[in-house]
Amino acid sequence: MNAPRLRAGCLAAFFALTGAAPAAAQSRPWPIERPPQPLAAREIKFPPYEIQTLPNGLQVVAVLHHEQPAVTMRLLIGAGAAEDPQGKAGLSGLLGSLLDQGTSTRTAQEIADRIDTIGGALGTGSGSDLSFANVVVMKDSFGMAMELLADVVRNPKFDAEEIDRQKQQAISSLQVSATDPDFVASALFDRLVYGFHPYGLPGSGTPETLARITRDDLLAFHRRYFVPNNMILAVVGDTTNDEAFAMAEKVFGAWPRSELSMPKPIEPPPPTRRIVVIDKPDAVQTEIRVGQLAIPRKHKDYLAWDLAVRILGGEGANRLHRVLRSERGLTYGAQAETQAMKQAGDYMAETDTRTETTGEALRLMVDEFAKIERQRIFERELGDAQAFLAGSFPLTIETPNEIATQVLNAVFYELPESEIATYRERVQAVTPDDVSRAAQAYVRSDRLSIVLVGNAQAFVPQLRSVGFSDLEVIPIGDLDLMSASLRREAPRRAEGVLAR
Repeated sequence: MNAPRLRAGCLAAFFALTGAAPAAAQSRPWPIERPPQPLAAREIKFPPYEIQTLPNGLQVVAVLHHEQPAVTMRLLIGAGAAEDPQGKAGLSGLLGSLLDQGTSTRTAQEIADRIDTIGGALGTGSGSDLSFANVVVMKDSFGMAMELLADVVRNPKFDAEEIDRQKQQAISSLQVSATDPDFVASALFDRLVYGFHPYGLPGSGTPETLARITRDDLLAFHRRYFVPNNMILAVVGDTTNDEAFAMAEKVFGAWPRSELSMPKPIEPPPPTRRIVVIDKPDAVQTEIRVGQLAIPRKHKDYLAWDLAVRILGGEGANRLHRVLRSERGLTYGAQAETQAMKQAGDYMAETDTRTETTGEALRLMVDEFAKIERQRIFERELGDAQAFLAGSFPLTIETPNEIATQVLNAVFYELPESEIATYRERVQAVTPDDVSRAAQAYVRSDRLSIVLVGNAQAFVPQLRSVGFSDLEVIPIGDLDLMSASLRREAPRRAEGVLAR
């Protein structure tokens, strides 16, 4: 029996017996008052901090935060996937995963037991521009924790058996990701935008590049980049500046500085219109990515540009969500974001939609890019984006770990010292003209990189009917991000894609 129909019949019988009228008949008109205005923003003061550079070049940032008897230490090393040697993509990621897996004096188990005994947490890893090691402990374990942090960063063992285990684990993960439309779409987007610049290559490596990495490669990378004059240490928590600097000097001071030479990467290609369709015949929806090259984090236009992208598809405004979700019902969500790194940056809009609505969704997305490029920003939507950024900022500095992240970002990207303390005021000072100027400078709606992953046979005719006729179709099993043509050579049919 049809359950919804049965429930409707029961309700009708209830109203007939009781004489009650349905709620809709008795309801009063919906209130027409607007929601209350937000309260005025309260003053937020960023915790005081001080920066000193040790004689060996290590930058130490001390941030006072006495709300809890705990200390967070975050150590950044200025080398990540962007510094991976040619043909060895994934090396920095592998190295990052090995740092806490044993040193010259401690096994991985001893490291884990040591940090667990004092109720702390230790983590290591890497990203596009950097590698890192973090530790969080109670104040009374401050000295021991910093010594452990220095040990894992300075003296990793790179045990051969552990290297093989980590490599196999990474390769297995990549093989699973190679058939994931979400992963493939984002990986290919990076490749189209950045070309063979390191940001466009798979930072997590491929099965082939990971297999080529040797222990000697790890040692050479560590020896070249893991030097104190290429590091920033943030100490945040229940300590004093003098205690933090003295402990850093005691633990790291004897580590000699070294000559540091950073490789000069090739330039990313200029934005060019290119549409690549990855065919996955069993897909029932299409992953869509649209965007292009933009600006690095240190650029003077970053704040206005970030607000422009938030108006396009971020928190507080989000034209894409309004058009695709609220007005057309084509997706559960759509968003856009900036990714501003040290050497360059990009912005990307993303969504997924049913196969049969792929053409319509893409057309609407590209139209929104054109509108934000050519039309003036409305004051109200800018105000909504500013209110979100200014209002949510205090939530990003609630814990010592979050405070350390904010400070390290400012130092690592060489931003002005006032960057954090004046953030909310600077956000509110941006005008519609500023945002429109940034959008006109960095959006090129006729030169967008576009990636679609799904059932190509079902949606490619839609694309052509809405103006996207110049496109490439590549079967998902033939995709090779390390190839200039994006296609695997004919004799090699095994799947493998992969991204940072």
